[in-house]
Amino acid sequence: MIRAVCVYLLYKRIRLFEALKNVDVTFNYGLDGYMKTKPCIALFLFTLICSISAADSKIEQAVRDQDAQWSKAAESRDVEKLLSFYADDAVVLPAHAAIANTKDSIRNIFQKLLSIPGVALSWKATKVTAAGSGDLAYSTGAYEMSAPDDSGKSSIDRGKYVAVWKKQADGNWKVAVDTWNTDLPLPAPSDKK
Repeated sequence: MIRAVCVYLLYKRIRLFEALKNVDVTFNYGLDGYMKTKPCIALFLFTLICSISAADSKIEQAVRDQDAQWSKAAESRDVEKLLSFYADDAVVLPAHAAIANTKDSIRNIFQKLLSIPGVALSWKATKVTAAGSGDLAYSTGAYEMSAPDDSGKSSIDRGKYVAVWKKQADGNWKVAVDTWNTDLPLPAPSDKK
């Protein structure tokens, strides 16, 4: 849609430029080279901005799709599938735990988490932004995790996350940095001194 609008506006600009050229020739208004160049520069910049915007939209959609598939892997509790969305040099910064910067340490986090009986984990990106370079993007959103507490009653944790995505040599997008934290309040301090 954006591309179609850009092409239409480009067509209109070209027609305007041709009309100005014809007016100058017909009525000899003496439009100098500078005045003839300004519309061309504006047209070039407009076209450039439209093409960048269209490329960003494509990247954002690709990352949004990957993010959704990544969440489905977590929902299915498939640790290896979930792990496949991380780049080889990924860094995970989990809430209330040490940094994980190897595939094995990332695997350990999710094996422990997803092995909790009755656990359910999912998330949804609410915003995806692509870097101008076209090789990085980030997604932010909300997650929900539920699991039975000690009494068997379902306990729900809601929070937010940020994932930095990096375009790989094969063109696929993988998570380079991942972090999340809960919206739950901190526990009240104990009265013991």
